[in-house]
Amino acid sequence: MRITSILTIIAFFCTLTSVAAQRKMTTIMEAIGQNEGERVTIEMDLTTIMAQRNNDTYFPAAVMTDNGLTFKAEVRPRGKYRRKNAVYPPLKLKFKKKELIAAGMDTLNEIKLVLPAFDNALGDELVIREYLAYKMFEKLSPVHVKARLIRLTIKDTHVEKSKKTMFAILVEDAEETAARYNGVEVEEYGISPDSLAANQAALMVMFEYMIGNTDWDISMMRNVRLIRTQTGGKVLALPYDFDFSGLVSAPYASPSSDTGLKTVRDRFLMANGIKPDALKRAVMNLRKNRQATYDICRNRFASRETSDDMMLFLDTFFNQIGENDEVPQMLKMDDAD
Repeated sequence: MRITSILTIIAFFCTLTSVAAQRKMTTIMEAIGQNEGERVTIEMDLTTIMAQRNNDTYFPAAVMTDNGLTFKAEVRPRGKYRRKNAVYPPLKLKFKKKELIAAGMDTLNEIKLVLPAFDNALGDELVIREYLAYKMFEKLSPVHVKARLIRLTIKDTHVEKSKKTMFAILVEDAEETAARYNGVEVEEYGISPDSLAANQAALMVMFEYMIGNTDWDISMMRNVRLIRTQTGGKVLALPYDFDFSGLVSAPYASPSSDTGLKTVRDRFLMANGIKPDALKRAVMNLRKNRQATYDICRNRFASRETSDDMMLFLDTFFNQIGENDEVPQMLKMDDAD
């Protein structure tokens, strides 16, 4: 790759980082998810919300942190597959802008909340695995969707003294993602590859391949956020929602029917018209960050078995690309795996 191309890429990402740093006001997501594994309590009518999971009606809630912060909010179910099938549907939290202003905070007032699909230890494990996928991409790219792991206690106001504690993920709303990069969200079906920032799109493509995820589509805007910044005009592609990936290995997960795969532990490259040279640069980036990716797997909230399994799965990717940074197409696990 020519020196001028390298310098252009560096300048582009430095500009984005600088723009993000200019937002000095704390957002509600930053306030309640300051530290990994922070304890957060939500009081809400969980029983009714679960019974009306297909309804978009908001219910009152109160959010409290261990450091003494308390906020009024509204909450409703959201999502698609997990909304219908998980024990706890994913939620959207909406905070009062007037209350945020009074607290000297940014008016970005919505947060997505990912709850366990199962009411047991497996549910917590899958949440932690998905959170670590977010952290891997955050390590690889300065342009990413923010996610924070919390230790959540839900007090169900419908049932006296009912209390459930679980791991959960705070995921920033699309408006907050766009605001961090001084951009606007693009909601355009069928966007052409030429409209995308090539290196960012290629990194997303190869990252999704690495974690064994086919549950995404740029042209259909499925599990991809598209942000157009004021710095270059090209559209940034940011991945999110990784529970159908091989890295997470949720029992309910299955690969896209278009791939011909039988299990999410196999991989299929969804290049989406991204040029081979950009994909090769992305592979180089992934290989360069191999150890850092493994270090993320060794998270203090993940069990040894979970960490080992995630690293073994990643091994199959890194062994495939080898030292020549080969761009793969498909990888199927041996029957024994």
